[in-house]
Amino acid sequence: MTVQHNMTTTQFELHGFEVVQTLGMVRGIIVRSRSIFGTIGASLQTLVGGNITLLTNLCERTRQEALDLMLQHAGQLGANAVVGVRYDATEIMQGVTEVLAYGTAVVVQPRRG
Repeated sequence: MTVQHNMTTTQFELHGFEVVQTLGMVRGIIVRSRSIFGTIGASLQTLVGGNITLLTNLCERTRQEALDLMLQHAGQLGANAVVGVRYDATEIMQGVTEVLAYGTAVVVQPRRG
C-alpha cells in the first residue's frame, strides 16, 4: 500500500489530523543521468534562452519518482501520512545526479472536536 499524495506535507502536522504513531524516517532515492540526446537538445535550447524544458521535465519526473518511492516506503511501514517532506539533490559525478525525497512516516487519524 502506498501513502496518498494528499496525505503529505512539508509541515510537521497535517491539518485536520492528529499523529497517533510515528514510524520513523522514510526516503526515496533516484539516481539519474542525462542522455546524450537530452544533453544535445538542452544545449540547443540554451542558445535560444529561457526555460530549458527538456531539463525542467527531467527534473520534475525525477522528483516525482523519488516522492513516489518515499510514499511506497512509508506504506510498507504501515503509515497513512508523511510529514516534514523534503527534497535534496547531489551531483554524484558530471551528468549524474541523486535526488532524495525524505520525511517522517506517521499514522494519523481525524482530529476530534
